[in-house]
Amino acid sequence: MEGKISISPLLSDKWKKRPLIISGPCSAETEEQVLQTAIQLAETGVVDIFRAGIWKPRTRPGTFEGVGTKGLPWLQKVRQVTGLPVTVEVASAKQVEDALHFEMDVLWIGARSAVNPLSVQDIANALRGTNVPVLVKNPLNPDIELWTGAVERLAKAGVENIGLVHRGFSTFGNTEYRNTPMWHMAIEMKRRNPHLMMICDPSHICGRRDILQELSQKAIDLDYDGLMIESHIDPDRALSDAKQQITPLQLKKLIDSIKWRHESTNENSFNLALEKLREQINQLDDELMQLLSQRMKIADKIGEYKKENNITILQATRWNEILEKASTKGKLLGLSEEFISKYFDAVHIESINHQNKVMNS
Repeated sequence: MEGKISISPLLSDKWKKRPLIISGPCSAETEEQVLQTAIQLAETGVVDIFRAGIWKPRTRPGTFEGVGTKGLPWLQKVRQVTGLPVTVEVASAKQVEDALHFEMDVLWIGARSAVNPLSVQDIANALRGTNVPVLVKNPLNPDIELWTGAVERLAKAGVENIGLVHRGFSTFGNTEYRNTPMWHMAIEMKRRNPHLMMICDPSHICGRRDILQELSQKAIDLDYDGLMIESHIDPDRALSDAKQQITPLQLKKLIDSIKWRHESTNENSFNLALEKLREQINQLDDELMQLLSQRMKIADKIGEYKKENNITILQATRWNEILEKASTKGKLLGLSEEFISKYFDAVHIESINHQNKVMNS
């Protein structure tokens, strides 16, 4: 692509705004639906960027897969009428070219594309020579290296403005959420890329509108930079993802209900109190590390006895007893069963590794 396409003037201030609120329908269905939704969202005064899907990668055939390229002029009209920057999802080089031709302000790479390095590279190649901002949703499966790789491919192609979108991960079986949040994955991604904006997509995590506010608040409490929430003028009649969309008025009420927090403060009394508490945590962490080290030394000795007596490392009955006892005691101490399970699993694996090293040395 000849010449560098600059970030649009309409977007330049919005891109740096915190919190950044992105909203619009899951799918662009008709020009009227898109425009009326955008107008109502603009009137709320809480939306910074308008979103709509025009190419919809669906799990199964026969469902609404978007209106395609003919929806791009509708988004152009949204920008002209409301003054809101617009963003669409792209999944191929051709879609990138069409979106840039119609001067979309922001592009995003969806979860189904982020999971495929070849698709991401195809998109990255099409973006060379441009400076359009790109949001990267987490891949469908919980693989942080795929997410990282997508960001790296875009950066190597010269994309300067990259943001992250946490939309949850696909897991087998029914859960409270449509896509399990796995907050630790997003937190780790943010730790690795502190310079990148992190947006939460509660709509795709929740899959239903009744828990959107609760999850949005949690994201803000975790210092996310903004939210991407789907909004439709008539959600129940939406052609895709009807259960997770809300009206523009409901969106405003949700945003107004959120308690916005800050990462830091200049209040001396707060900082001093927090510093003392953090020092206590540091000391406890040091003690925990020392105790874990002692535990593994005992595991080494157990490994030696098992080696001498030709006993297997794994003792299922013993392990079940440990888990049951830990779960019961953990509840009394205010620790969740999920945490206890994950913690002891990690300790158990490390203990097995120690014993395996001893027994096979």
